[in-house]
Amino acid sequence: MKDIYRGTLVRLCDDSPEVMAKAYSKWDRDTEQHRLADSDPAQLWSEKKIKETLEKRAENNTKSFRFSIRTLADDTLIGGVGLWISSWTHSDTWLGISIGERDYWGRGYGTDAMRLAVQYGFIELNLRRISLGLHAYNERALKSYEKVGFKLEGRMRGEGLRDGVRFDSLWMGILREEWLAAQAASNERHLQR
Repeated sequence: MKDIYRGTLVRLCDDSPEVMAKAYSKWDRDTEQHRLADSDPAQLWSEKKIKETLEKRAENNTKSFRFSIRTLADDTLIGGVGLWISSWTHSDTWLGISIGERDYWGRGYGTDAMRLAVQYGFIELNLRRISLGLHAYNERALKSYEKVGFKLEGRMRGEGLRDGVRFDSLWMGILREEWLAAQAASNERHLQR
């Protein structure tokens, strides 16, 4: 059995609220990063407020599975990923990811973390569907999600507004059987080498 928290470039882990608050307060000052990851207006929060928010989330939420993302090469904290169960009855969840460290953008770290999060959702949580949303202008994220196996399921035209320009929101999903089929095909290709 392999380590479900370890990919080829990153590992998922649980850092303390203090560590995450320090990182998030730094990443939140990067408005481009914020606009790629969130549709809410950019807002600066103190480390103390972020830490308190993280501690409250941890105490009160039994339907959320959050991880920090660290590189395997040098153990650098580069972002976070989480699964939020929308329905245990229907085995559905929403997934979100943010790579806060710019030096790790576009180099496969986010895709590796997404693969781990999806695997965790389907194997550990026994989910049937994983969904996510993104801004249409975040082309790098769209390509990453497609590599993991997500399919475009919908578009809300003109749903958001940034710098006076309307943008579309995209909705994507992956089903357990699609993911399992892709895993089987990947294993088959690996065996043929």
